[in-house]
Amino acid sequence: MGIVLVTGGVRSGKSARALELAGGAPAPRAFVATAEPMDGEMAARIHRHRAEREGRYDTLEEPLDLGGALRAALGRGARTVIVDCLTVWLGNAFCRPDLAPPSRARLEDDLLAALVEARDSGVDVVVVTNEVGLGTIGPDALTRAYVDGLGRLNRRVAAVADRVELVVCGIPLPVKPG
Repeated sequence: MGIVLVTGGVRSGKSARALELAGGAPAPRAFVATAEPMDGEMAARIHRHRAEREGRYDTLEEPLDLGGALRAALGRGARTVIVDCLTVWLGNAFCRPDLAPPSRARLEDDLLAALVEARDSGVDVVVVTNEVGLGTIGPDALTRAYVDGLGRLNRRVAAVADRVELVVCGIPLPVKPG
């Protein structure tokens, strides 16, 4: 499989597709989760997702250092890793006032390097992200900066990915066939 980028709209079935792809790939499997329980609804969502993966994945929860988390999964012997998701991860980085754009860029560069390292060592990685290029232009500078940043990150990951799929209504569509 190599590196597979799974993208699509909100609630399109991206995460389910990632689990489907990883389920057919070599074990042991790891899941790198980026969400933080910022409120009650998100805490319940995280709890529900943990329960869905129980026993099938070694879960690493990392809101910022995705490159480090991916390397940690490799160090634990993972042969397949899901990273879910870049959209939340970049939002985490944007919400940290101490994390200036150059620091975010270093985190992105490190993630891309870790993805290539994983693929070069024979590990399959499925990366989940939201497609933000189909919407309108954001109403404020922060929203526009975030969408611009996620679009750029998605393009960078797609460039190193062996395969890219767009999920629409739960149906995966090949964008970059592997």
